[in-house]
Amino acid sequence: MLKFSPLKMAALLAAVCIFGSTLPASAAESAAAAEPAAAAKAAAEGSAYSRKGADTCINCHEDEALMHVFRTPHGAPNDPRSPFGKGQLQCEACHGPGDAHARGKGKNRPDMIDFGKGSTTPVAKQNSMCLACHQKDASHWNVGAHARNDVGCADCHDSHAKQDPMKAALTQQDTCGTCHQAQTAGQHLPYRHPTAEGKMACTSCHAPHGSPNPAMLTKTNSVETCTTCHSDLRGPFAWEHQPVTEDCATCHAPHGSINPSMLKARGPFQCQQCHQASGHPSLAYGSNNLPGRGTASVYVVAGNCLNCHSAVHGSNHPSGAKLMR
Repeated sequence: MLKFSPLKMAALLAAVCIFGSTLPASAAESAAAAEPAAAAKAAAEGSAYSRKGADTCINCHEDEALMHVFRTPHGAPNDPRSPFGKGQLQCEACHGPGDAHARGKGKNRPDMIDFGKGSTTPVAKQNSMCLACHQKDASHWNVGAHARNDVGCADCHDSHAKQDPMKAALTQQDTCGTCHQAQTAGQHLPYRHPTAEGKMACTSCHAPHGSPNPAMLTKTNSVETCTTCHSDLRGPFAWEHQPVTEDCATCHAPHGSINPSMLKARGPFQCQQCHQASGHPSLAYGSNNLPGRGTASVYVVAGNCLNCHSAVHGSNHPSGAKLMR
């Protein structure tokens, strides 16, 4: 009869309470019931699965953080898709055949597939283990920037944690910010999206598992992505403002700005990046055409282009050609 330490027993009892059944008593039965292709591949590589499956692993790897796997979908014995489901290979479903590793000693102990920082397993091999089950969730992985930069699934996800940080909006930003520091810094500026409050997440706009779209956006372009929430600016309009139909980021800084409405510059300077400051400039120009002298147009004194051109995103008014109504 197997004997378990208090920590092992706590993990098993947690699985019983949460999922309503105990873990498989032995992975020998699991290996026998596993897909023939997996067993055949292991045999071809000269490796074998351990006789007692997870029980063998837990004899050495019984730290509390690792035991949290039994509170995740990966450790659900009642789910046939889970590594711990009936007929599955438990720990070895992800970490590979472990008989030689369990029997080895010292420096001669062969490594198993490991994940995350400090792993000696190539990133491509790590990701192939994840994609074997999660291909549907990452169908565009190979065309994404993360794949091109050798980012591992385990660099962002923690399959043993009770709560994967990428699954919660409040913690997702911290994980993404490990690499995307400039974008994360923008979230602390006065005008920003409500990511810090957990009302939005990076994945509200971006597809981290790969996308054929610019910046791995969830939609075809920034206009379609932004108008998912900002539907009042979607259009179509009888009178269109060309930058609005091309790219919202022409005027707005989506990750945060010091200017109202997350504009890249305050009016009228934002507008004057495209529109020549002639006719009725908002600054007082003298006879030498330099600012600082003379009188500015009464329509824009101490003001902004938006004082008159208020329908800057487009207008449906019959006389809205100049986006003034």
